[in-house]
Amino acid sequence: MVRQHEVTMPHEVSPEVGIFDRFAGGASRVASRAAFFAFCVAMVVVWAPSILVLRDVDTWQLIINTVTTIITFLMVALLQNSQTRSDQAVQHKLNAIADGLADLMAHVHGGQERDLGRDIVELQDAVGLEHHESTTDNAAAEKPARNGALSRS
Repeated sequence: MVRQHEVTMPHEVSPEVGIFDRFAGGASRVASRAAFFAFCVAMVVVWAPSILVLRDVDTWQLIINTVTTIITFLMVALLQNSQTRSDQAVQHKLNAIADGLADLMAHVHGGQERDLGRDIVELQDAVGLEHHESTTDNAAAEKPARNGALSRS
């Protein structure tokens, strides 16, 4: 039986990253480099003297407005995807830290016995989580993990 629930802990994150997520991650890496900025500057430098060839200010402005609008629209979608994945990874890491600290505090204060080993594995799973976080396939299905907790299938 597969039951869908919200992913809250690192071990519940699917190791598989969707095609769009991989593309968005790559686009984010490219757009954050100096070479991409240089390309944008070069595009403006090539566009500016094109007024001599086009001789029509309206067409000249329409070209740059259309191109920049399309690029901006696509980049916003791609960068938002990357930001969402990053935010999700941070949240899962914070969940693992909070769970581990709560169990440690209960253990230190002689409260209810907790599984600190599970918390250690959860914190280890959180390391590097941002590299395999996906926005397309993180609905966790119940399955025993290596530490006895629920895991992604």
